[in-house]
Amino acid sequence: MQNLTRITRNLEVMGGKPCIRGMRVTVGTIVGLMASGHTTNDILAAYPYLEEPDIYEALDYALELNSNYQ
Repeated sequence: MQNLTRITRNLEVMGGKPCIRGMRVTVGTIVGLMASGHTTNDILAAYPYLEEPDIYEALDYALELNSNYQ
């Protein structure tokens, strides 16, 4: 996997699911919101402690993970 600095995994945070910078916002949450039609601005408004690069890195992580399974 490429060097993703904003994605963290810790068993004590969200059961070890990949999260954004150790916060309780998972990659799955971001991907799910985008898949539901929410924009980057919608997500940033709902989660003001996130930064735009967090969203892009979550999407990159999910795409890379998916490509490893194919």
